[in-house]
Amino acid sequence: MKESLYYKVNDFERESVKCELCPHNCVIASEKTGVCRIRKNIDGKLFSLTYGKFTSIAVDPIEKKPLYHFYPGSKIFSIGTLGCNFRCDFCQNYEISQSEFNERIVRDVSPEYAVSLARENNSIGIAYTYNEPLINYEWLKETAALSAKKGLKNVLVSNGFINETPLYNIIDNIDAANIDVKSFRDDFYKKYCFGRLDPVLRTVEILVKQCKHVEITTLLIPGLNDSDAEINDIADWVSSLNDEIPFHLSGYFPQYRMNIPVTPLDTLKKAQDIASRKLKFVYIGNVPSNETNYTYCPKCKNILIRRNGYETVVSGISEGRCTNCGYHISSIVL
Repeated sequence: MKESLYYKVNDFERESVKCELCPHNCVIASEKTGVCRIRKNIDGKLFSLTYGKFTSIAVDPIEKKPLYHFYPGSKIFSIGTLGCNFRCDFCQNYEISQSEFNERIVRDVSPEYAVSLARENNSIGIAYTYNEPLINYEWLKETAALSAKKGLKNVLVSNGFINETPLYNIIDNIDAANIDVKSFRDDFYKKYCFGRLDPVLRTVEILVKQCKHVEITTLLIPGLNDSDAEINDIADWVSSLNDEIPFHLSGYFPQYRMNIPVTPLDTLKKAQDIASRKLKFVYIGNVPSNETNYTYCPKCKNILIRRNGYETVVSGISEGRCTNCGYHISSIVL
């Protein structure tokens, strides 16, 4: 447990505090937690209950984040804990993200130990993932700084729901991020996620402007966020930032509170076709491996990267250029 950054004592109710980490800006009464369930008011001070406490640790393929253009074929030490500042009805990791803090199911991992584990496992760095990593802000901030000093990469897998000041105060040590854009409609965020769209878009825009490697994922849920118009709107926005940003269209499976049937492959392929009119790299995920996961040269369609499950072969790109036609691809980091 550690005292939180970004909070203040409520001027009107002296026993409550206002958390200013994310756009919920929760006013938290004594002995209560915010929306995220892991930032708690104890005697008029806000504490992070999950500082150094983790439920999930693994060495994953970088493609699992998913990051397809950031050191493809590499491994990354991945770590997550409890809690989330969203309440998505369709959450794929609800067992940890929607849980109250429970000391009995976590293990201690200090920033120093996390960095040593990443190095011992020959990973390129640390991915903050599984649950929403930004709510465990204090540990992430310290670990990312230490990791960067040791020459490791830092990767965020996040819903992007964070206030600007905290984001700017970690961004120097973040190398790459996959941000979930769950829908391009604010009413979807309010109804199904207990969140808002604009702060998420702002986070992506800040990361791009700061020259961070960014990839975007949208889980397509039949009848809710898979219309042609919405896919076109997301693609328009992404292309306005950079048309080489990889866009992952992920297949939905019934989870948690939602029992809508799985996303048909035809729906995913149609969405891929629509998005590909604006974007150079659009991928389909959460489906059996196929050539929709390959990376092709936008100019000559030469295969640059083959993927079979999490087995990755970089074959058609060298020094940032297609080996067949010489086309320069700026978004692939090797």
